[in-house]
Amino acid sequence: MSTLLSRIGRRRAVQGTVAGAVVLGLLLWWLLPLGEKPPSGTITFSTGTRAGVYQKYGELLRTELRKDMPGLDVRLMTSAGSQENVERVASGEADFTIAAADAVETYKLAGSPGAEGLRGVTRLYDDYVQLVVPSDSDIQSVRDLRGKRVAIGLPNSGVRLIATRLLKAVGIDPETDITPRADGIDTGPGRLGDELDAFFWSGGVPTDGLKEIAESSAFRFVPIGDDLVTKLHRSGGATRYYRTTNMPESAYPTVQNGAVVPTMAVSNLLVTRADVDPRLTEWLTRTVLDSRDGIGAHVHSAQLVDLRTAIYTDPLELHEGARRYYRSVKP
Repeated sequence: MSTLLSRIGRRRAVQGTVAGAVVLGLLLWWLLPLGEKPPSGTITFSTGTRAGVYQKYGELLRTELRKDMPGLDVRLMTSAGSQENVERVASGEADFTIAAADAVETYKLAGSPGAEGLRGVTRLYDDYVQLVVPSDSDIQSVRDLRGKRVAIGLPNSGVRLIATRLLKAVGIDPETDITPRADGIDTGPGRLGDELDAFFWSGGVPTDGLKEIAESSAFRFVPIGDDLVTKLHRSGGATRYYRTTNMPESAYPTVQNGAVVPTMAVSNLLVTRADVDPRLTEWLTRTVLDSRDGIGAHVHSAQLVDLRTAIYTDPLELHEGARRYYRSVKP
């Protein structure tokens, strides 16, 4: 009798193992597009400055992509920011990038090379415009920057685009009415006070480059009111992508002391080209959405990536691979 029971037990164990393998196989088939082997090869991803959110996001996304596509080599390229990123993808120098919607539209409106081939993958998160000054500064508004030493961002950065537009909106010529400096988030915070009276930054919050000095340096944010955003909208073109908002009080608690900061925001897009492999782009889109919480634990702004808004990549139409993914998960 014991031998018979032992045989039955072994048979049931084998049956359970087989059933478990079948269930696991079905689960993998459902999770992975068409149950196919993951795409492989090499892609180049253009990010941003080393202390900025684009770079941090790119590093974390590369780690997630390695998990889902072990045979895919993701090479990161630092950059000045959005304007350079758009140009790199349009020219074929990079395959994917992050860029603010206003920079993408600016590139398109200029009829720049390769603009017609740009495609959207997903809407990511918003950049907040952050105008930073020493805490004891007499600068209370953008208008007060006249005659000051102001960092307006690196050439070909999204910050440079926004800072220039804001200055012009209040009647300040960024070349003659201020002393312009080409500092980004990597150098601007360290030069504030001694070499700079103010610096512009546009990025997700909190940005590491500012968060790191918030504990030891005395600075504050200059509000950017809705009157300025209204003025920008009147100028037309890519300025329609700017919206009035408040930087949340939790962004830099030791600096804001529980207060929100009126400012403006612009959405960030994950960008590629129409000729990039649709299957690869479908897999990459899946990873971006599935890794939101994991990346968001380290890059707070990434927590805002949302399947319901991800498809809105205006001014770019969706890449075919991204479209396939969104169709596959549509309720």
